[in-house]
Amino acid sequence: MTNDAYTLTQPQVQTSCMVFASPHSGRHYSREFLRRSILDDVQIRSSEDAFVDKLVDSAPQFGAPFLAARMPRAYLDLNRANDELDPAVVSGIRRPAHNPRITSGLGVIPRVVAHGRAIYSGKMSLAEANMRIEKYWNPYHQQLAALMESTKRRFGRAVLVDFHSMPHEAVRSVGRSGNMRPDVVLGDRFGAAAAGDIVERIETVFLEAGLRVSRNSPFAGAYITQAYGRPSRGQHALQIEIDRALYMNEQHIRPNGNFDNFRKLMTQVVAAIADVGRDNVRLAAE
Repeated sequence: MTNDAYTLTQPQVQTSCMVFASPHSGRHYSREFLRRSILDDVQIRSSEDAFVDKLVDSAPQFGAPFLAARMPRAYLDLNRANDELDPAVVSGIRRPAHNPRITSGLGVIPRVVAHGRAIYSGKMSLAEANMRIEKYWNPYHQQLAALMESTKRRFGRAVLVDFHSMPHEAVRSVGRSGNMRPDVVLGDRFGAAAAGDIVERIETVFLEAGLRVSRNSPFAGAYITQAYGRPSRGQHALQIEIDRALYMNEQHIRPNGNFDNFRKLMTQVVAAIADVGRDNVRLAAE
């Protein structure tokens, strides 16, 4: 199912309590949006999780639904609360109490892309911001909430596996501090968003695939893990960040020579995570 806000691909029969999603890989850049931006066609994509949806779109083959955003992160950030509006880019908004995401220009209507580059030369109206939220943010989150609820009702437990990508420089800085430079960062908000057994088993999947993994550093999860991770209610959420250098040329935003091989590896990872969902369903039922 595809509409303006998202593409939802369902398995023929859902057999896993895992729900896969990619909220930042949308690449529908309308002509109107590109005209309003002061960035070129490559710069405006620099905060996009480019090709992440292609890495994990095999999920329905393994009995799990897959939800992917269509609109780009530079237009609307689905990993922010719908009231995180930035008065520096939206007219008629009062300056909120301290919010580091808004202060840095990364509210629900972003002011900047990567490296702090401004998207617009001025402000948009509150009506325009509300239109974006109503047309794209609300439908995406309504669908995601419905998937989580139907999955939990069917299996007794629902686990959101929310896939993202991270700039290589973000993990390079981790390596400089003397720690292992991770290929993958798992964010569970330091245990608040997902049960430890689930996180541990998903971490094992990545480790067995030959990838280096860290938890919650430098990314612990934002709005989506906070909103959908309710372990005490049988609802879990895990943010997964993948180093972009593993599969793409960040400067030109295109697949690199390793893309096909890495996509095959990720298909194996997705299959194994879906299997974890089947095991957890059995454990939850016992």
